[in-house]
Amino acid sequence: MNVDNARAVTGERADLLAELAKARHFLRFTTRDLTDEQAGRRTTASELCLGGLVKHVTSCERGWVDFILEGASAMGDFTQMTEEDWKRRADEFTMLPGETLAGVLDAYAEVAHRTDELVPTLPDLDLQHELPKAPWNTDTHWSIRRVLLHITAETAQHAGHADIIRESLDGAKSMG
Repeated sequence: MNVDNARAVTGERADLLAELAKARHFLRFTTRDLTDEQAGRRTTASELCLGGLVKHVTSCERGWVDFILEGASAMGDFTQMTEEDWKRRADEFTMLPGETLAGVLDAYAEVAHRTDELVPTLPDLDLQHELPKAPWNTDTHWSIRRVLLHITAETAQHAGHADIIRESLDGAKSMG
């Protein structure tokens, strides 16, 4: 969140943005001083790598902010995804050839800036949209507030994953 918006935003919106900023900080901090090769290295039994986690969180935040602006149509119907669609989604979790940690972090900063600029302008955090079709959706609608809480939870969860991956990589810790 830029300084001008930080001064202009108060109350619940300020709290939501502050928690999201904290979660983003820990995720980015976990990648400090890494090479591109290190950012793409798997260090645990999972397929996750640090650069891939940043890519995934970037994609999630971008998609959910599109949902805030456009509704479920912005995200598509996950129940109709093809094998190729799932492969593209899986690529979010890895560093692909030619991708750099700096590039991944820059893309994340752009998405974060967009969110931070949007939240103060939203007319009503209670506004709801029907959720996209997805096998994991048990609710039918989410408010903008719920979406912002979800983005924060997703970011914080993956920051924790990143901390484990980083500690496995070189012993560095971000959160403990």
